[in-house]
Amino acid sequence: MSAASLLRVVAARLEAAGIPFMLTGSVAAAFHGAGRATMDIDLVIDATRDQLSALVASLAGLDLYVSADAAMDALDHECMFNVVDTTTGWNADLIICRSRPFSQAEFARRRAFEFEGTSLWVATVEDLIVAKLEWAKLGASTRHVEDVTAMLRIAADSLDHAYLERWIVELGLAAQWHIARQSLEGE
Repeated sequence: MSAASLLRVVAARLEAAGIPFMLTGSVAAAFHGAGRATMDIDLVIDATRDQLSALVASLAGLDLYVSADAAMDALDHECMFNVVDTTTGWNADLIICRSRPFSQAEFARRRAFEFEGTSLWVATVEDLIVAKLEWAKLGASTRHVEDVTAMLRIAADSLDHAYLERWIVELGLAAQWHIARQSLEGE
């Protein structure tokens, strides 16, 4: 199964289970024009226990690995669990939508798109930038700042700068924001 096929299958199963979702991460950045190679698909989901149980059951028998225990633990702790294509190794990270204000705002702002006949909800560029800045702050990887720089290059004139500044300040991301903007100016 290709990454696109995995995305279609998981999105269809999320829809069938009645679980609102949002594509985020590097695949969403690529969707907005700032792509790079990745082996995982990140989807934020807002599920109840019953919906999550239905999703896990619906994925069984599709050459996909998913742990019901990991899914329920992720729900309880607002973290993530994986759906793995056992034949190719492609991975979908299903991230439980956190109850904090930014996560709620980000999820509410998602936009609907069509992708190869599948309806997808995708994070906005602004929300991807903030999320990538957060990941840059949490880890030592420079890839997230590079992704932000690419998104700034592509969408700089159309960004909601007031929205960005609000969350950059609130989430303490000024240092990462500064690095991304300096990288853009240095090109």
